[in-house]
Amino acid sequence: MSSENNNKIDDTLKNKIPELFAQFKNEYFTPQRTADDIVTLWITDKMLIAILSFMKSITEPFDMLYDLYAVDERLRLDKQKLPVSHFTLVYQLLSIKRNQFIRFKVALTETQLQAPSITHLFKNANWYEREAWDLFGITFSDHPLLTRILLPPTFKGHPLRKEFPCRATEKDPFSLDEQKLQKEQNALKFIPEQWGMKTSNNDNDYMFLNLGPNHPSVHGVFRIALQLDGERVIDAVPDIGFHHRGAEKIAERQTWHGFIPYTDRIDYLGGVMNNFPYILAIEMLAGIQISERIKCIRVMLSECFRILSHMLFFGTFAQDIGQLSPIFYIFTDREKLFAIIEAITGARMHPSWFRIGGLAQDLPNGWDKMILEFTEYFSKRLDEYEVMVMQNSIIKKRSIGIGKYTTQQAINWGVTGPGLRATGCDYDLRKQSPYSGYENYEFDVPLDDQGDAYSRCKLRVEEMRQSIRIIKQCTNNMPQGPYKVEHPSTTPPINKLSKNDIETQIQHFLNASWGAVMPNGESSFAVEATKGINSYSIISDGTSSSYRTRIRTPSFAHLQMIPEISKGLMLADLIVIIASIDFVMADVDR
Repeated sequence: MSSENNNKIDDTLKNKIPELFAQFKNEYFTPQRTADDIVTLWITDKMLIAILSFMKSITEPFDMLYDLYAVDERLRLDKQKLPVSHFTLVYQLLSIKRNQFIRFKVALTETQLQAPSITHLFKNANWYEREAWDLFGITFSDHPLLTRILLPPTFKGHPLRKEFPCRATEKDPFSLDEQKLQKEQNALKFIPEQWGMKTSNNDNDYMFLNLGPNHPSVHGVFRIALQLDGERVIDAVPDIGFHHRGAEKIAERQTWHGFIPYTDRIDYLGGVMNNFPYILAIEMLAGIQISERIKCIRVMLSECFRILSHMLFFGTFAQDIGQLSPIFYIFTDREKLFAIIEAITGARMHPSWFRIGGLAQDLPNGWDKMILEFTEYFSKRLDEYEVMVMQNSIIKKRSIGIGKYTTQQAINWGVTGPGLRATGCDYDLRKQSPYSGYENYEFDVPLDDQGDAYSRCKLRVEEMRQSIRIIKQCTNNMPQGPYKVEHPSTTPPINKLSKNDIETQIQHFLNASWGAVMPNGESSFAVEATKGINSYSIISDGTSSSYRTRIRTPSFAHLQMIPEISKGLMLADLIVIIASIDFVMADVDR
């Protein structure tokens, strides 16, 4: 990197990670200032392995690869402010012990779209690197299996490159002649060696089985190619991408506000929880300060959706193991809470109710009575469900000790949320890095130290109780104030203002017809979502839509772990493991 940037590495930056700058010379780094204040350093591909290895080895290591993604910089309007780069690889690491993120960037040119693989350092880098190759065409030397992951093997091109069209209408009409059909059929042929599996030999006669992509126990269009010795799992290779809808590509053509409804469909059981990190990242970028009332309402509704998501998990977990009755009771109670969500927001599962700088509307009359009645009712019902499921001897025998892993294994695979806390790791962003006023609420972070399927279920039951505590506090201490701030980037303005003020009428017209313009910059915001840590990393080059939106979802990381924790177990145990992970495929494929 250019030496002219050496003076930018000041003492403030060095103090955030002193070990790094004591080990490596300043000229190895070009710092970049971002709105989220995460330490962001440009490095060369030649230094990548050395620096990442060092970050894993320090006393309080950055030992989780939190995210890895690419950016096509070629059409960026403000790229002159950055090191020369046609494409950028972004490596975001997390240190749980320090409660700190760090971001490394590697600049690549069109003629040299290659970087060394880091799969030997971080196990979960496997899928992230495959995703970067699939969507951008960036190759990773020494990757064990660099193949398509979200798109079919016969797909042409790399969709997140800027020259790739956003809309189907920009391409020729689809056609499927006999020759093309035969090619597609041949591509579907299962060849074990291509999946990294061994074929049968003189001593073993293995069976290969497709679990999914259409199967009730895989919770969506998800396939696992299994290698079995009888009913014992020898190998399991997850196959994703059947649900891929290109949400990150869509973000490039939608306005900042217009993309909000798309976020609801990522973890489609999380509702407004999906709006949360996207909205917070934009508000951080634009410097928008919101009222305490907005913060409180956002927390309250997010915790309602945490309960809704966990309720469905609880019912399907029991169902997958063989206990059918709980899911019918739980669906009845979910309807009671959905009725309250609908009364407040006007919609049920996907209300898209959070807005940049506020909310779509204020709370309706009588909202508090509905919420308090439900919390009293559901607290008692939850006690009954816990006895019905968690004390069931069959549930215990089927799930205790199954799919067990340690805290370090979880970190190696990028596991967050209840799956991490079930190993005894006390890490919850609502406590460690409070946002939207979470520091004002009294609640506990449930923990267990067994790390098995039973623990992962037990934790979610207790998390529902803690969500009820938070919701009650929100209801009983709801602040007064506006439900939307007076800021030019929020739309539409509050109705009474636009009828009396020409400036707000102009703001309304421009934002509705063109879209709000966000300032140049980059920001990332992570929240403790229903299934783990979810974050949005956004890049703005000063236009009415995002230049790059990266959606980091917990489920994508969690499914990578299936082979490690299922080998040697019975096929029926694999179903329990899948049930205990708590994922939806829209959260995986995006």
